[in-house]
Amino acid sequence: MKYIKLGDLEVSRIGLGLVSMSYAYTGAGTDDAESIRTIHRALELGVTHLDTAEFYGPYLNEELLGKALKGRRDQAVVATKFGLISHVRGEAGQPDSSPANIRTAVEGSLKRLGTDHIDLYYQHRVDPNTPIEDTVGALAELVSEGKIRHIGLSEAGPETIRRAHAVHPITAVQSEYSLWTRHPEAQVLPLLRELNIGFVPYSPLGRGFLTGQIRSTSDFDDTDLRKNNPRFTGENFRRNLRIADEVQAIAAEAGATPAQIALAWLLSRGDDIAPIPGTKRVARVEENTAADAVELTAEQMAKLDNLPPAVGDTHDEAGLRMLER
Repeated sequence: MKYIKLGDLEVSRIGLGLVSMSYAYTGAGTDDAESIRTIHRALELGVTHLDTAEFYGPYLNEELLGKALKGRRDQAVVATKFGLISHVRGEAGQPDSSPANIRTAVEGSLKRLGTDHIDLYYQHRVDPNTPIEDTVGALAELVSEGKIRHIGLSEAGPETIRRAHAVHPITAVQSEYSLWTRHPEAQVLPLLRELNIGFVPYSPLGRGFLTGQIRSTSDFDDTDLRKNNPRFTGENFRRNLRIADEVQAIAAEAGATPAQIALAWLLSRGDDIAPIPGTKRVARVEENTAADAVELTAEQMAKLDNLPPAVGDTHDEAGLRMLER
């Protein structure tokens, strides 16, 4: 496993997103033992970067990671997120990055994770009701107290990133980025490189679509967020299959899996990019981490660069309203 720097934080070049172990996907929360084995196998393979959030479950995903890291905490860079649960208003799903809410959230996360510090603490979504300067100011206090080591933002736009970084150095920005979601390339990535901020792509496999394993949504249960995702519905789904088919063809040519091709393409974007493919299976984490050894030819890279754009938005209407672009 290779390692890179997000700002001045060293992480494995390929990380592990934990959300599907407890939330959002079919079968989440049904096999904690396998999920813990997956985390342990990731650590054995040199994966240090583990990503969770208090919202996943809610709370269950952090508790799961806390159990998995007993006796192994020093092997991991723990990233979690606050701000989609309001401990002040007693509601979930709406942004609250007020200083009072942050104070409550961080204590809960520390307890669930079984640790005295969080390595990378993200604002989960930008809160339109709290100036980013107030949010980052509160986070800077937590840095000085040793409760968190680094500050991150998720799905923040260029203006917010610049304003936040002026208050305290931002270590990483996390946004959706993959072969079929490329909007960060226009403004966000250039700004991050100007400010020496690392980039963490979530859903680097297109929520599983780019693996080529999803040919129908009939197996999705009612808790699966993809069931109402515009890219997975109706004619959009059928048209997007051409992207998965193209990736599959290149994978066959390269002697790799489609997931490995999608990740290898992402890794080629720069040494300041650390994707966090999610899985709850040991076999998948082994497959994903092997992507670091895949070498794409110039012709293969050109084909991937020129894939047709995905049809449909990345989130439903409620989700889109919480994104800054």
